[in-house]
Amino acid sequence: MRPEAMAEAARWLAQAERDLAAARDLARTGHHNVACFQAQQAAEKAAKAVLYARGAEDVFGHSVRELLRSAAASAPALAALDDAAMRLDRLYIPTRYPNGLPGGIPADAFSAADATEAISQAEALLAAARATIG
Repeated sequence: MRPEAMAEAARWLAQAERDLAAARDLARTGHHNVACFQAQQAAEKAAKAVLYARGAEDVFGHSVRELLRSAAASAPALAALDDAAMRLDRLYIPTRYPNGLPGGIPADAFSAADATEAISQAEALLAAARATIG
């Protein structure tokens, strides 16, 4: 792997770690919808870190599942996280926008259990990304 690719991967993984820490803090303070979104963001950035580590030069998109599928082409162990990625993708819009829900607002639509589940899924993705990148 090129040194600059590893440096870029490290930047994305470091931000993913910070986003995951923010998700935990937000969950502890009852901001469950934002905790869910931050967990999704942590997973997205971790998947992008893997792609950068594998030599990608431009990585676009916000679907954790699609990013992970691209990364799994060179790191097959990541394919086992497809279900977690799919669940996290569902949190990208409705955790932030009232029109992403049939009624109400995101702040009232997500529970502590939702945040705990999202954080757990993001933790699994980050652990896999760290192991894959090395």
